[in-house]
Amino acid sequence: MTDTTIPARRFINEDATKVIQRLPRIGSLMIIGKRNGATHERIGAVETVTEEAGLLLCRGSAHDSRIDPAAIHGMIIDTSSIMQEQVYPRIDFNGRDGQPIFSIVGFGGLEPFEAALEGLAIVTDQSGWQKPERPKRAEVSPQDPGAVPLKAALASAQTITIAFEGPGFSQSWTGVVPKVNPGMGFINIMDSDFHLHLLGGTVGAWKEQPGEAGFALAALDHAGQATGLSVRAASAETLTAVAADIQ
Repeated sequence: MTDTTIPARRFINEDATKVIQRLPRIGSLMIIGKRNGATHERIGAVETVTEEAGLLLCRGSAHDSRIDPAAIHGMIIDTSSIMQEQVYPRIDFNGRDGQPIFSIVGFGGLEPFEAALEGLAIVTDQSGWQKPERPKRAEVSPQDPGAVPLKAALASAQTITIAFEGPGFSQSWTGVVPKVNPGMGFINIMDSDFHLHLLGGTVGAWKEQPGEAGFALAALDHAGQATGLSVRAASAETLTAVAADIQ
C-alpha cells in the first residue's frame, strides 16, 4: 500500500499510553532511541505492552523498551519515507522540548500501520512542512574513541550488552557483535534485530560504571557528561582494548 492521498505529516491527539498499547498491532517495527549522537534501534514485533510502576514495557523477542508515558507531550506521524515503493511509516513520541523521547518505524507498510491507528484522533499538519535533507557527515576517524570497546567486543567474539537510556526511555540489546562498520559519518553495528549508529566524534571517552554486574562502561561526551550509551560484558577482558580510554 502506497496511498499518496495519506498526508506526509499528521499529529496524534490522544493519550500516549493509548497509542503505545497499539504497537503490537503494527507487526514488525523498529523502536528507536536517539540522543547525544547515539541511535539505538531494536527491530521485530512488539508482543506485549504492560504497565509497571508507571512505566510502559514493550516486550518481544527483539524488544525490551521501558517508556515513561508522562514524558511524552506530542506524537507526530511521518509517512514521507518511501523505499522501493514501500512506505516506512514513523511516529515520533516527543518530549516537552520537541525532541523524540523515542520513535517507531513500521516495516510492514501503510496497511497494518493505518489499521493499528484506526479510530484515534489524528489531524493533518497544515503548515506546509517539508522533510529536511539529510546532512552531510564527515568520515569517521580510525582513532575515534567511540569505536574502541565495540571493536574490542568484535575481536573477543563474546556476548555483550549495548544499552541506551534517555529521558523517559531505555532499551538494550544483548548479543555477539557481528561487525563494526564505519559509514556515512557513523560507527555502525547491524544485526537482524538490532542497529547501533554512533555519530563519529561524539564520544570523548568511556568511564567504568561501578556496581554494574560484570564490567560496564558508559560513553562520555567531550565535556565528560554521560551520553546515555553504555556497554557491558561479563568480564573486563572482553573490553580490554578500551583500557587507555577509561577514566
